[in-house]
Amino acid sequence: MLKKVTMADVAKLANVSKSTVSQYLNKRYEYMSEETRKRIAEAIEELGYQPNVIARSLKQKTTATIGVIVFNMLHMLTTQVLHAIEEECQKRGFQVIVSNSGDDPEKEKTYIEMLLAKQVDGLIVFPTGKNEDVYQRLAAERFPLVFVDRMVPGVEADSVLLDNFGAAEMAVDYLATGGYDRIAIVTPPLVAHNVPRMERMEGFRAAMAKRGFDIDDRNVIAADPAVLPRELKKRFAESHRPNALFAINDLTLMGVLRFVRENAIRMPDELALINIDDVPFADIYTPALTTIAQPTFAMGKKAAEQVFLQIDRKRSGKPHVFRFSPILKERTSIRREKA
Repeated sequence: MLKKVTMADVAKLANVSKSTVSQYLNKRYEYMSEETRKRIAEAIEELGYQPNVIARSLKQKTTATIGVIVFNMLHMLTTQVLHAIEEECQKRGFQVIVSNSGDDPEKEKTYIEMLLAKQVDGLIVFPTGKNEDVYQRLAAERFPLVFVDRMVPGVEADSVLLDNFGAAEMAVDYLATGGYDRIAIVTPPLVAHNVPRMERMEGFRAAMAKRGFDIDDRNVIAADPAVLPRELKKRFAESHRPNALFAINDLTLMGVLRFVRENAIRMPDELALINIDDVPFADIYTPALTTIAQPTFAMGKKAAEQVFLQIDRKRSGKPHVFRFSPILKERTSIRREKA
């Protein structure tokens, strides 16, 4: 087993004291020459030194801040969960620093390092699904960490998610009881590390199979929201076109609605529509949109509660995965008289 590199090792190689290295790590450069800073930086790089974030935080007072990294600020889920997190933090006298990774693993890693450098007391992350090594290190050091909406394969951490499988089943079952049998799922590109997409796809396939419905590749329309109208138009030009669509999130829904408008498709007469995420305009759109809501406030509250349990060292046992039940919002984008 390799010997763990310590601050003392860095100090020795840079020919400075441990306290000088500590000042450097905490960005206190006031009385430090440029040459000294350079030597310490080179020693850290050469030795591959990783500061122990827990040891550092124990020696200093709390900063009363929680770092939150989201993957897309445009998602309804993100803004609503963030609101609940902020509310819970304010009750405890904590501030929230929010960063948007744009679903870019490198950007996510940079934000993690920045937030740790600011000595946040905990992290709540909507992860990209990558950076397993970074999160494993934080988990090993028992740094307060909670994942929201997604998990990172190989990393054990408290996680707050929708019951994605159940939400997809709910969508198919609701459409099926309305008499719709040619159901297509509309999703962003499927990638293995994106837990919600894969679970919703799995739930869709299982529910379709249970009903004896056709689940060939033509009923899986996977594309970025910007190009969805074009992809849907191609699919609807083919024979045996879908009579119902299941959009797996709010951004995908926007692509579907553009397609519907551009091609003058009448809902629900020609096409039924259901989606996950209860968008604010759902009940004023014509026809009003049937949606499957995520209990976003409860999810955000739980994420904040779990990070504070870890900060207070009150969580017992292994990390937990908390699954929240979807909520059906019945409106008129699906015709019910077929039942």
